[in-house]
Amino acid sequence: MTALAQQPFTRHHGGMLFRAPPEVRDQECCFEISNLDISYGARKVIENTSLRIPHNAVTAIMGPSGCGKSTFLCSLNRLTDLELDCRITGDVIFQKDCGSVKGSPVVLGRQIGMLFQKPNPFPFSIWRNLEFPLRQHGVTDKAVIAQAIEQALTDVGLWAEVKDKLKVSALSLSGGQQQRLCLARALVLKPSVLLMDEPCSALDPISTQKIEALIKELAKRITIVLVTHNIAQARRVADYIALFWHDGSAGRLIEHGRASEVFEAPSSDFARMYFAFE
Repeated sequence: MTALAQQPFTRHHGGMLFRAPPEVRDQECCFEISNLDISYGARKVIENTSLRIPHNAVTAIMGPSGCGKSTFLCSLNRLTDLELDCRITGDVIFQKDCGSVKGSPVVLGRQIGMLFQKPNPFPFSIWRNLEFPLRQHGVTDKAVIAQAIEQALTDVGLWAEVKDKLKVSALSLSGGQQQRLCLARALVLKPSVLLMDEPCSALDPISTQKIEALIKELAKRITIVLVTHNIAQARRVADYIALFWHDGSAGRLIEHGRASEVFEAPSSDFARMYFAFE
């Protein structure tokens, strides 16, 4: 990963522009998205979306199925670049410590971690699941690896549960433990951003409660962007809400603001209707 503290850069890929601004216009902004359009072939998924995502806060991406929430999330770490028929235009500015970060989706993975809807541990041991991304990004010192693995498992409340069976297959863990392991795997590289795509949808209420507690704790030091259909969950963990809607042609952002304000006094009729189904 290359972090450029002061040097602006410009990079085009599939029509998308990733660049550092000539000067930091908002030090509290982690992502600044402007006029973002995303299409798969002839089908437009996201249209004309602009918003700022603040540092060290939880921003919940919400809206009905099919409005482009997961696609929007994947555009933040350039996973959409891996889709051959995906065309993206617009600006995505990612600021890291008032500087910039550039690179491929793999390289960006060190600064932008991701947790998916269903637990997806590698079919390796618990230890290997966490060692793999460290070695992939050039960490080879065994002591450093051991410390990083213990810290990541401690951060997700899993160390005490697995410290005596680190060589056991990760697939032997329960669903909730697997998701926390995947979270530890995302955190082991110490990213500044964590993207989460409905991370609790496949979990029981107790496991969900644990993940939500971790989200609140992690947001004290990293930026979290969370896709969720669960309005109650968004009320519990989100600092900001970005509400999307599909208008028949593409997904659009129709409401964005502090969670308390969006929930208590939404400005659009759709938002009022959507939150009424809680």
